[in-house]
Amino acid sequence: MALRPHLRRTRTTPEAPPGPSGPAAPPARAAEPAGSGPPEPGGSPAASPVPAVHRIGAVVVAAVIAVFGILGFADGLDFFSTDGERILGLSSNGLLSTISVVTAAVLVAAAVKGPRIASTVIIVVGALFLVSALANLAVLQTELNFLAFRFANVVFSVVAGLVLLLLGAYGRVSGNLPPESPYAHPAEDEAVGDRSHEYPSTSAEFAAERAMRDAEVAVVQHTASADQRRRVEAMSHHRSRADRRRAWMSFDEPAGGPAVRP
Repeated sequence: MALRPHLRRTRTTPEAPPGPSGPAAPPARAAEPAGSGPPEPGGSPAASPVPAVHRIGAVVVAAVIAVFGILGFADGLDFFSTDGERILGLSSNGLLSTISVVTAAVLVAAAVKGPRIASTVIIVVGALFLVSALANLAVLQTELNFLAFRFANVVFSVVAGLVLLLLGAYGRVSGNLPPESPYAHPAEDEAVGDRSHEYPSTSAEFAAERAMRDAEVAVVQHTASADQRRRVEAMSHHRSRADRRRAWMSFDEPAGGPAVRP
């Protein structure tokens, strides 16, 4: 009798059932089209040294200028003397002491207000220092020298102006800002928190976004259905991404309320 060969049955491992498609388990981010997810900020402004440099720099410069002005008041300098007296190696009078104290107060107020304002004020004050150096150099040794400038004052004004400009421009004025700078993407930094709700978060919203893009392409190519044209027309009345998505999904809702999807 011929023996039949024993046939071994192989069991195939069943594929794992697909995960739930409800809001609890949205599709993977890798499946989303490019640019559909929220942008990743280049860096938190709190982790960047730039704001600290602007604030601390404004306070340090303000302290130096304030000491110079206060010492002038303490010596009882004449207000409009063109000769001036020596204060910390520089010439000064009452008017220059007053301007120094006011400038220091402005820098401190800007530092308290915020790093962005401090940076702007530092740049403006630095430019004024340079202008003052050139203007007072032109009237040096004349009766128009109302701030009692000497050549040492001119040198100090140039150096102080350049230092202020460098401090104010640090991490802000550049063609290639570092990603941790809060000025790298100011618009995104200010609005990313407000726009986070605009991105899809459920499977229905991801599906709506894909359908929206397909419909818009179909309208451009003149192959859209009547339903797609109606939805695209409704979307055109809204600007934000979330409002456009809601306008699209409103066509899926029954008259009595939102659609119930399995």
